[in-house]
Amino acid sequence: MGKGGGCVSSKNKTSKSSNSAKNSINVPSSTKNLKIFIVFYSMYGHVESLARRIKKGIETMEGVEGVLYRAPETMSEDVLVKIQAPLKDDSIPEISLPSDLVDADGFLFGFPTRFGCMAGQMKALFDSTGNLWKEQKLAGKPAGFFVSSGSQGGGQETTAWTAITQLAHHGMLFVPIGYTFGAGMFNMDTVRGGSPYGAGVFAGDGSREATEVELALAEYQGKYMATIVKKLVHG
Repeated sequence: MGKGGGCVSSKNKTSKSSNSAKNSINVPSSTKNLKIFIVFYSMYGHVESLARRIKKGIETMEGVEGVLYRAPETMSEDVLVKIQAPLKDDSIPEISLPSDLVDADGFLFGFPTRFGCMAGQMKALFDSTGNLWKEQKLAGKPAGFFVSSGSQGGGQETTAWTAITQLAHHGMLFVPIGYTFGAGMFNMDTVRGGSPYGAGVFAGDGSREATEVELALAEYQGKYMATIVKKLVHG
């Protein structure tokens, strides 16, 4: 090379490029708590009851924190009053920006069914993540689902199944619970929601509340996801 230290300049350029590549890889620190975002939409409180028990299950695992977030409401206050939707607990914040999702090490998304698919409020949240999809900011992150439906044939499985497309386009890893809950998955003594796809609750006409069996499955799902996230991050 000629004068001006061309070789030195080339080495510096290589070093910067190498550092830049390393910094672009989103690797969680082994010294901080891992975070699983529990992002849900709940109109009458059924999904929220599962979300709270999922958080409890997550936090039985040392070094993992469950963080509750609501999907933003898309209905007007007038409509919510007419359908007698209860006021939401302000202590659980809404996801303010789609970019907030990047901070999670894993996800559990919860929503009621609407004709066998996720509720529009949750779909609107996924629809707002175009920039994250473009840059594949959520790729490789594990995620699962929990749901509510009005009846036994109302979509406990199809609601989760049809939601998998959202994860696929983001390059996320779907984590079902399968039959790892053991004998509880075969309990026929009581009507219960939930499936191999994830925890679930039957809402009925809205007056039915989640049973302890349904809540126990939700708590287990939280613990199970925490175990998976720890394995993926720490090996």
